[in-house]
Amino acid sequence: MLTGEQYVASLDDDRRTYIDGRQIKDLVTDPTTRIAVELVAQGYDKFHSSEPGARNPLLTPPKSVEALRDIVGLLRGVDMLAHTTFTSVMTLLTVLPQLDATYPELAERVRTHLNFVADNDLRVTEAITDAKGHRALPPGQQADQDAYVRVVERRPDGVVIRGAKLHITGASLAHELFVMPTKKMSAGEEDYAIACAVPADAPGVSTINTTYAFRGEDDRHYPMSRKRQMPDCFVIFDDVFVPNERIFLDGQTEFSAIFAHSLGLWERLGGVGEMAHDADMLVGLAQLIAEANGLSRVAHVKEKISELVIYATLIRAGLEAALANAHSTADGFVYPDELYTNAAKYHGAAEFNVMARHLIDIAGGSVLTAPTIGDLEVPELENHIRQYMTGNPEVSGEDRLRLMHAIRDMVADAFGGWHYVTNVQSGGGLYAQRIVTRKHYPMAEAVEMAREAAGLGPRE
Repeated sequence: MLTGEQYVASLDDDRRTYIDGRQIKDLVTDPTTRIAVELVAQGYDKFHSSEPGARNPLLTPPKSVEALRDIVGLLRGVDMLAHTTFTSVMTLLTVLPQLDATYPELAERVRTHLNFVADNDLRVTEAITDAKGHRALPPGQQADQDAYVRVVERRPDGVVIRGAKLHITGASLAHELFVMPTKKMSAGEEDYAIACAVPADAPGVSTINTTYAFRGEDDRHYPMSRKRQMPDCFVIFDDVFVPNERIFLDGQTEFSAIFAHSLGLWERLGGVGEMAHDADMLVGLAQLIAEANGLSRVAHVKEKISELVIYATLIRAGLEAALANAHSTADGFVYPDELYTNAAKYHGAAEFNVMARHLIDIAGGSVLTAPTIGDLEVPELENHIRQYMTGNPEVSGEDRLRLMHAIRDMVADAFGGWHYVTNVQSGGGLYAQRIVTRKHYPMAEAVEMAREAAGLGPRE
């Protein structure tokens, strides 16, 4: 297993990565990526073991509900790149039985690569969302054939791919890019049915970073995002060669959707875990700022906090139901229940904006206009800020100031915007979760209950 220091050293390779119109020369020291690198390195140190044959516990497939619950607990405290590594590995493990049944040679490549990732303690991110071009047209009918990543050349020893993948978490800091089709491909679209593993520094790969990280020198008034940073990347594959041993699907359109479906399940489970934690944090912030404002006993404030409590409780209940009703593959690999996972993810994402509105309404305008910690340290301003930022005299002006910073950072600034969009879009948009929830809901049982209640008798 790698240490954090070894991970940092591993980034000194030939990867090409950009931000704000310039090439990043050193990911470790660049102000836009430095904190994210540090967080990933801390994750390596957290799980590091010098025992011979030790592996990251996030890469160990769960064989019981208890093991699955333990892994979800571990995910709560890790950086996002460790999270994408987990979801990538679990996605491949989930599709293995289906590949094994029809394409055992592809399944064997998957197993070999999973061992390679685990043995070398690599970080992986999933590259799934294509540029897509004209959204009403399928890949094979696009004016630009490269609107979806595709194979442009097949050689005896591998393939050459071209295209782009968007919204890829931590691609510039990962070791491996797990490329997969974004949707089911049809007959005639075999070139788009490609799943493979590409090194982040492979020739022809370029990543363009975006980040919600604060760009100034003093980030103390960003208490959330200064600790939770990870760039999202626009990844370009400009005629990238992929050797055969790294190809997991090549033209088998009937299997083109299983990777995305499996990834969606694991992404949504991880998303629900994060939402459960963040929902509890929203409740805590609402209660604290209500007390600091002297409003904790006001009726409408109490009602808003009650709604936040119900929101948080239902997300947590959905997560627990997904784990308690987990299923097993033929290999004994345990995965969460799809109905409860998708319903909880939908609820958490669909209602987040309302909960953020409640929090902002309770807090007030100082969410946006409170002075910074730097302002508080100016001698001629300090006493005035402490005086006028005090609401309830039982809460200091500085504490109320810091609460306003936390709320702004969480729901009303760059990180808050990122938070809202990713809640909706990660693991597929809200419509995808509605489709999966409806598919797995026991509709026949519900219909029979309704028929009986209406005196219609069993359906023939």
